[in-house]
Amino acid sequence: MRLSASQSRLATRGAACTNAPLGRPRDESINTEVVAAVLQVLKTRGYRAVTIEGIARRVRTARTSLYRRWPSKRHLVAYAVVSEMGASPAADTGALREELEAAVRTLLRAFSGPLGHALPGLVADMAQDPELAATIREEVLAARRNSMRDAFARAMAREEIRKDLDIELLLDMLTGPFYYRALFGHAPITARMTLDTVKYIIRIASRR
Repeated sequence: MRLSASQSRLATRGAACTNAPLGRPRDESINTEVVAAVLQVLKTRGYRAVTIEGIARRVRTARTSLYRRWPSKRHLVAYAVVSEMGASPAADTGALREELEAAVRTLLRAFSGPLGHALPGLVADMAQDPELAATIREEVLAARRNSMRDAFARAMAREEIRKDLDIELLLDMLTGPFYYRALFGHAPITARMTLDTVKYIIRIASRR
């Protein structure tokens, strides 16, 4: 598994705090196993049930191995979430529509899997745990929003879209349908919805 900047920061924070050598574990499969274990516990038992000791037992490794990489369960959960969603979804392709479609496809993939089932419980726990909420905002959402914000900035520089846009509102509109449907379950998250969401955003943002 190739680590993004956010993943690397989350996975090595504990080592940085203890002046231990940074880097990936010898067995990189532990990343996939840890993510799967965390998401399964979130889905079935909620955030409070996640412990580094419990995850270590599930992946059959020493808890000290996990503590060296994740100093708290908040960072462990954030790592699992960003591993599913990705941190920089809107790579520079030269066309805003392509960049936004790539960004929301990462949400489609993530919310179609275990993360979608775990999200309602995680959001409920974020409401009760300000530190968890801050970690998720800083380590997961901020990086993704920066990536998509940069996509809009590039489109403005190319004069592809208007310059009088409320970009923060557009980011909410772009991603909101995924979270809303994952939380309330009133409608499915589909590939068609993904494309339609981008189509409406482009229609709003385009120069007239």
